[in-house]
Amino acid sequence: MRYLLVSDLHANRYALEAVLAAAQGQYEQVVCCGDLVGYNPHPAEIIEWTRANCQAIVRGNHDKVVAGIDDLEWFNDVAQAAARWTMRRLDEQQLAYLRALPQGPAKLDHFHIWHGSPADEDEYVTESREAMPSFAYFELPLAFFGHTHVQGGFFSKRGRIGPLSRPRAQEQEYRIQLEPDTLYLVNPGSVGQPRDGDPRAAYALFDSEQKLVTLCRVEYPIEKTAAEIQAAGLPGMLGLRLFHGF
Repeated sequence: MRYLLVSDLHANRYALEAVLAAAQGQYEQVVCCGDLVGYNPHPAEIIEWTRANCQAIVRGNHDKVVAGIDDLEWFNDVAQAAARWTMRRLDEQQLAYLRALPQGPAKLDHFHIWHGSPADEDEYVTESREAMPSFAYFELPLAFFGHTHVQGGFFSKRGRIGPLSRPRAQEQEYRIQLEPDTLYLVNPGSVGQPRDGDPRAAYALFDSEQKLVTLCRVEYPIEKTAAEIQAAGLPGMLGLRLFHGF
């Protein structure tokens, strides 16, 4: 089976469209690690696409806040403003869909998925020492997660834990051939708001027969998303940060 893994779409329609065009013909199923909404101006479009196309999904922290499951007080001022704006743009069916999204972790046929960590869906896992507890939950050798907006991840082999690489600025992809006796915790990166210094939309492909994970980047018209952020009355910095990938 070939999978498209996406996470942290954050209501960025143009980034998602670029990902789907680049990945066309390379997958049979779509899996999402959460955060459909927040920050950007296309929450309804992203929700409708997800409802129609994702075979498996777990919720993210922005999904919970916009759905009314979590309180806004956990967000900074900019995220709060975006969440309030998003709430006003969704109809009851769309809000109900967000409320019904399952909490991770989830075990699929070939891998696990969660948003932050298997112990805490809101935990940021950015360093090897933070990743270490997650490997205790593995029943399969591979898991995908999101939340940090940083593409890459971690491996564990014979007690050693280390980082995984991602495509460099001049590269479109980075391949990870899964090895025996090794566990992999992979972040496909953020489609809608990358924070790893690369403004290109991020995603991953996984071929379960080839045991191959490919981390991918694709350019999209950031200026269009930024202009619509401005026109919508969302905080201007949300558009500016897209150009820099932070």
